[in-house]
Parts: sequence; C-alpha cells; structure tokens
Amino acid sequence: MTPDDLRFGYGTNGLTDLRLDDALALLADLGYDGVGLTLDHMHLDPLTPRLAARTRKVARRLDALGLRATVETGARYVLDPRRKHGPSLLDPDPDDRARRVDLLLRAVRVAVDLGAHAVHCFSGLLPPGTDEDTAWKRLAESLAPVLDAATASGVPLAVEPEPGHLLATLAGFHRLRRTLGDPEHLGLTLDIGHCQCLEPLPPAECVTAAAPWLRHVQIEDMRRGVHEHLPFGDGEIDFPPVLAALAATGYQGLTVVELPRHSHAGPRHAALSLPFLRRAAPHARRRLPPHREAGSAPRAVPAPVPPAVPEHTPPAAPEGSPR
Repeated sequence: MTPDDLRFGYGTNGLTDLRLDDALALLADLGYDGVGLTLDHMHLDPLTPRLAARTRKVARRLDALGLRATVETGARYVLDPRRKHGPSLLDPDPDDRARRVDLLLRAVRVAVDLGAHAVHCFSGLLPPGTDEDTAWKRLAESLAPVLDAATASGVPLAVEPEPGHLLATLAGFHRLRRTLGDPEHLGLTLDIGHCQCLEPLPPAECVTAAAPWLRHVQIEDMRRGVHEHLPFGDGEIDFPPVLAALAATGYQGLTVVELPRHSHAGPRHAALSLPFLRRAAPHARRRLPPHREAGSAPRAVPAPVPPAVPEHTPPAAPEGSPR
C-alpha cells in the first residue's frame, strides 16, 4: 500500500432501506474499503439503551468484513421528530443546544469503540431572529466540550461546510478554526459536491487548499449553484483532477459516496459508484475483503441492470439542506 492510495466508502444514509448488517455485507462484497456510518434510528441509534454493547457488535462486524468507518451525525429527525436537523448547535435555547452536544459526545464514544478515523458534524441553520455574530459564538461554545472529548480520545472532529448553514464554506471553517485557537483535533469534512455548488475555487483546487485540515471526504456529483446530491455522471464535476489532487495530499481517510436521497436504489448506486471512482482515480485500491479466504471465489455481485422505467427520485426538501 502506497501513501497516496485512495480508500473509498459508501454512506449508510444512502442505504436506509437495508438493515445495517446487510448494508455492511453489501459494501464489503462490492469491494469498498469502508463505510460512512450515520447514527440514526434505522441503523445504529445513538439514543436507545445499550449503545456501547450495540456499538461493540458493529465493531466486530466491521472487523470481520475488513471495513473501516467514519462516524457521521447528519441524520434527519434523530433528535426531534418535527425538525429535520434540529435542534442544532445554534439554537437559542441552551437546553436544545445541549441535546446536540450530547449527540456529538455520544458520537465520539462510538467512534472510539469502532476505531473510526473521524467524527463528522455540521453547524446547522441560522435560527430566525439570531444575528450571525451571536450564532458564531454559540457554535464555538457548543463545540468546545466536544473538542475536549475528541482530544482526550484521539479522534478528530471533522466539521463539514454545508450549503445553507451558518458554516457553509471553507472560509467559514477557517473562521471557526481561528475562533477556537486552531485546536489540533479540529479538522474538516470536505464534500466535493459542495465545492462545485458554491466555493469560488474549482473542486480540485479546494482539495489542495483544504489539505492541511482534511480529516474526512464525501463525494458525489453536483451542479453549480444547486445543492442536490447526484449520482456520478449526472452533474458537472470533472473527477480525475479532483481525485488526483486528493491522492497528492496523502490523505489516508475514507472518501465516502454521499447519496442520501437515493436510498430507494441504494444497492444499485453503490454498485455503480465504486467502478466509476476507480476509473477516475490515479491510485485506487483493489480490495479483497479479508472475510474471503485466499484462493476462494468471491461471492458474485450481479451487475447493475438499468430499470425498465425511469426511477422516481424524491424532490429536494425546501428546508436548508437536501440531505
């Protein structure tokens, strides 16, 4: 394995119609290196009893399948059945902010038990009636205990710039980083589609600029000015330069396919995405999952067959982020 090998994963938020064990087995059989594991009620619920025991079970399964993990915290309605990403780190009510902080602290503990390489999070929408300076102050104060836990555990916290949120761009990440004093365990989740959507630099240049802080990468296709996660080839991104730039950074974490609105065809998109990325990548791993004995024939994964009729993709939700 060379230092610039790229490791590809797939997000469980794009496989919500599958049981977690089935989703993990699918990704291992397809040849993925890992998984972006979203903490949610469909898979690994962070709010129900015996979280540590359930996490250990998932850790054993990941180990048996030879999959790495990153922990993602962008699940819809995980804390509030009426607000998609609420409460957030920016909410006016300190008790509501504390609920989001508690979720992130749980995520850090889950990441430790899974041996995950990072914990992902984002800021949330600017609440109505809240000025930006107040919101930035709340964000920094809310993240402080999470960063303390991440530092004590040795797990990086990877903040994602999310279109429509307070922290929406790389410039916003750097504002937060400077406010917090540039802590070692504060890193960046870079979503390649988001770069295409609204960053001033092209996606490949975003990768190069973000390299010193890169702790997690999400990837999908997207169009300029439209925050809609698209399957590869349906948007405007030229992927070979992006993946070449990523390989050149020496990034060793997962690059996770992020198609949260395509769970209705999740296995098909998972099967299509990895070959696309390998063709586009200058240094793509060809993984033989360790649960297959050497010399044994791999379990067959049927080639994806285009549907006879066009599949229906749900329209993007109007509230902030289409996730």
